[in-house]
Amino acid sequence: MAEQEVIKHTRRVYNIWTGSHNFWHKLKEFIIEIIIIVFAVTLSIWLHDNSEHKHQQKEVKEFLVGLRQDLLSDVKEMLDDKESYAKQQKIFTYITSVGSNGTLNDDTLRKYQLSLSNTTRFQQNNGRFEGFKASGKIGNIEDEQLQTDIMDLYQENIPSLLASTDSYINRKNQLFDFAIKNRKRITDSTNNYVEVLLSNEARNICGYLSNPNEIINRYDLCILKMKKIVREIEEVYDLKPEGEL
Repeated sequence: MAEQEVIKHTRRVYNIWTGSHNFWHKLKEFIIEIIIIVFAVTLSIWLHDNSEHKHQQKEVKEFLVGLRQDLLSDVKEMLDDKESYAKQQKIFTYITSVGSNGTLNDDTLRKYQLSLSNTTRFQQNNGRFEGFKASGKIGNIEDEQLQTDIMDLYQENIPSLLASTDSYINRKNQLFDFAIKNRKRITDSTNNYVEVLLSNEARNICGYLSNPNEIINRYDLCILKMKKIVREIEEVYDLKPEGEL
């Protein structure tokens, strides 16, 4: 509509300038038409920008509402991961606490068998974030603090956590390899696994594995940041909180 108005008034400007009226009358009409054209162009630009802005903010809302669900799921996984590392800390602390002439309790080993044999690594639920970032739309989030918190979480906090857990898992794999190499069957129902765990090399590795405090602290930092982002999204869009964070 605005484009049609511009075309119409541009024709009028031409007709006025080439018409038979005197100069001052032409000038007066010319200025009026130019003002109308400028206003029509300005209005057209404003309407286009406003429409574009509404579209961008609709995409932002869809992203953030979806991200909120991702983070709520991630927090639950991280709490489970933290519990796993707490159990690993207990069993490896127990192993390293046994004296040189001591032995390991079979019931304790069975109780913490999964903690001894399993590895725990946070599985990033970051596809939504990576897609939105790759499209260059992160800058469309108008709440600067929220934007900063999201970028910090995915580009600093989580990578730091994964670096720590990867180092821990690598050390645990060393223990696995050592145990596989040195484990021997004594009878059909017994083996030397306890002896292997109490060997100097294994105890040295267990000493490292007994201290996952850096990992647990980084989980805590990520969980706090995730909860903060969830609350910020809920405040921006007046969403009802889901569960207790």
